[in-house]
Amino acid sequence: MASQFAEPGPIAEHKVGRCFLCGGTASELMAAGYDYEIQTCSNKWQFLRCIDIDCGLARLDPRPETSALGVIYPHDYYAYRMGKISTIALKAKEWLDRQKFAGILRHGCKPRRYLDIGCGDGRYLRMVETLCGLAKADLYGVELDSRAVSGLEAQGYRAICSRVEDCGQHLEAGSFDLITIFNVIEHVVDPVALIKDMHAWLAPGGLVAIETPDTSALDARLFAEGLWGGYHFPRHWTLFTRESLRRAAEDAGLELVAFAGQTGHSFWMYSLHHWLKYGSRGDGLSARGAAPWLAACFDPLDKWGLPMLVFFTTLDMVRHACGLRTSSQLLIARKKCD
Repeated sequence: MASQFAEPGPIAEHKVGRCFLCGGTASELMAAGYDYEIQTCSNKWQFLRCIDIDCGLARLDPRPETSALGVIYPHDYYAYRMGKISTIALKAKEWLDRQKFAGILRHGCKPRRYLDIGCGDGRYLRMVETLCGLAKADLYGVELDSRAVSGLEAQGYRAICSRVEDCGQHLEAGSFDLITIFNVIEHVVDPVALIKDMHAWLAPGGLVAIETPDTSALDARLFAEGLWGGYHFPRHWTLFTRESLRRAAEDAGLELVAFAGQTGHSFWMYSLHHWLKYGSRGDGLSARGAAPWLAACFDPLDKWGLPMLVFFTTLDMVRHACGLRTSSQLLIARKKCD
């Protein structure tokens, strides 16, 4: 994706200072890097990992101020431009998403009301509408981008334009049979508090499905110092291991149903993209890598990236079938019946 700024400058940031899961303040440096993908700012960012042996949650600290959200999430952010991705890639993603939803729905009854947090252009709302036969009035989506929300409202969906942290006033407690939050929880201020909120919004027996990067995956370890695509500086604010995500769900009162690996092709591709374009150290936004001209072939949103998209999607599908962890994890949990 091309930068909207020729020479990005710094943005306002603030310290966090504590772990959201265990409340601890002792941490170690996990990784450091820049906004390699969109180049919205020149800040150098860092992930700190909680050193509590039973925690291990990683947080971006410091992180952008709320006032900078419009900068780090421009209107051409990938979640709002899915229609510009190649038809082949979109068809493959639709097939993978259907498999994902089939796996989720096997663990519960057909939902009567559905909520997708971070719904983007509404592709999951449309999918559940088709799979479950729900009326648009029972399909809710929360999204920060006003253009995306306006488009969904025009189609009849119950779209809410809000930060995830502020959307509770629009949602009734105990009213949803299915909540999904795919690759969003890592973006929010306090993901642990959000999981507790989702527990409150679920009806008894309802399911929540949380997809988020897994910092214990192979590609995360290979590019651990800062180039891993899963860091997504500065838009990812919290990163989980499988163990810390399980703990967060159980602390919220949810009952674990299943864990499943998901394809993390974009994380593999962006890791190699950053290495080729910015170099193994990744110590700035200037193209200092071994082959910056080749980097576009590893950009999942670039037309030249389609062959690598197919390769890494297949690689992760094979790895998952062999019981190996992939860089995207899916937790499915249930609200206990009274």
